[in-house]
Amino acid sequence: MLYFYSSCRKISANPTIFAVFHETGGLVAGIKEVAEAAGVSSATVSRALRGMHHVNEQTREKILLAAASVGYDIPGEKLGIPRSRTKSIGVVAPYIASWYFSQVINGAEQVLREAGFDLLLYNFSQMKGRERLFQHQLLKGRVDALIVISLPPTEEEFESMLSLGIPLALVGMHHKDCISIAIDDVAGARTATQHLVNQGHKEIALMSAHPDDPLNFGGPHDRKIGFMQVLAENKLNWVPEREVYGDFTMHGGTRAMDELLARPNPPTAIFCESDEMALGAMRAMRRHGLKVPDDISIIGFDGHEMAEFSDLTTVEQPMQLMGEMAAHSIMDKLKKPEMPDASHTLPTTLIVRNSTRRLQA
Repeated sequence: MLYFYSSCRKISANPTIFAVFHETGGLVAGIKEVAEAAGVSSATVSRALRGMHHVNEQTREKILLAAASVGYDIPGEKLGIPRSRTKSIGVVAPYIASWYFSQVINGAEQVLREAGFDLLLYNFSQMKGRERLFQHQLLKGRVDALIVISLPPTEEEFESMLSLGIPLALVGMHHKDCISIAIDDVAGARTATQHLVNQGHKEIALMSAHPDDPLNFGGPHDRKIGFMQVLAENKLNWVPEREVYGDFTMHGGTRAMDELLARPNPPTAIFCESDEMALGAMRAMRRHGLKVPDDISIIGFDGHEMAEFSDLTTVEQPMQLMGEMAAHSIMDKLKKPEMPDASHTLPTTLIVRNSTRRLQA
């Protein structure tokens, strides 16, 4: 179990990112475990959690972070913190190292900083962390509102979040019972695939995320739907062997492209459902002595900052704007709880560069 902190008041040069929790451990919930995580005695933990004044503030903050990291439930009232005055907004994201998630978080952080709120970031990369976050109510009493990025909740998880009684915003997905900000992933994938078809490509591959990934964040499923729709509308045959999984990372994109190139009958084009996978695919082609787009055209999805430098054709989505809108919506909801929950669908934009080419008739 890892958690990072630099005093609960502020952290490094970024004043609103309050703390980062990596939720990957087992199920622990006692004062003894909190004491071990904080490196203090159980008696000190007990005094700190009861709000007794003879525990210095630095030690108290260290204990609160340790309690959160091991899943110890501390009611806000027990800490003397009014529920609506923590001045912290929780942000839940499965992969903060991913460029997509970092852009959304940056957008939200800017708005929260201007509003005087801290950002409490919950990050996990394993299913156990997800279970602990929702089943053991690590968020209870610690945040005034919650932003969840591209992590479609189960019905049980959604009910758990609603039970917190705080404003909730979903980014990268829609839900009728809370604030939501997303793109139309189906439409964006249709745009990417239709661009390849318009260039004369008929043998088109797909690079996506594995459908059995327990942390699958929704977009891959919808993007495949859009991809398949365009193939069907243009009466193009789909060859299942032309789908490879790159887990939305550059390394995964390189590995998946290596796998695709090892199979017979390579495609003339490939739609990669993220720019990071597309950049990895381009690297794999260079290693195989192949040229983009002369041998295979590549189109990505996201609008990664490296796409322009790599001359990558992509479908751009406004990730930072989504984070900003989520934070603004949360702030509005805190001021006026009676406001209806709004749902926003933002447009995507096709950016044509030189990683795709028209096939000669």
